[in-house]
Amino acid sequence: MNKQQRIELLRLLEEDSRLDCGQLAKLLGTTAEEVDQEIKRLVDEKVIVKFPALINWDRMDDNPYVTAMIDVKVTPKRDVGFDEVAERICRFPEVKAVYLMSGAGYDLSVVLEGKTMREVASFVSQKLATLDSVISTATHFILKRYKHDGIMLEERDDDRRMVVSP
Repeated sequence: MNKQQRIELLRLLEEDSRLDCGQLAKLLGTTAEEVDQEIKRLVDEKVIVKFPALINWDRMDDNPYVTAMIDVKVTPKRDVGFDEVAERICRFPEVKAVYLMSGAGYDLSVVLEGKTMREVASFVSQKLATLDSVISTATHFILKRYKHDGIMLEERDDDRRMVVSP
């Protein structure tokens, strides 16, 4: 499989991981066996990490989660920079994502899920803020998701305005 086909395969799987090797092969102009081998190689190399479903939890009447984004200002350590504290934060099971940021006024962005706002606040005050390198935190609760991973979660059908573009 050439580089362009490999990139297109990854894009197709990212868009819909339910496509089978036969469908992917038709879209890529190759064989199902070659697609299967390439997917196995990409999984082994940890290029493909997971095949997730995207759930719109806002449509559940009893959404069991509260999601927060936490800005974390950190003192980097000699020879390891931000990596050591980021790895410690990643080990907490409540933490869903950790990103090193640039130009934002803070160093790490942490995405966290809890059952209540109080549970998230407790995590921040008792676990996150007490880490040696953490200087400060700012917690933002997600109230509603409109778009996630490139997918519109709420599409309105009642907008009948004419599209006008320059």
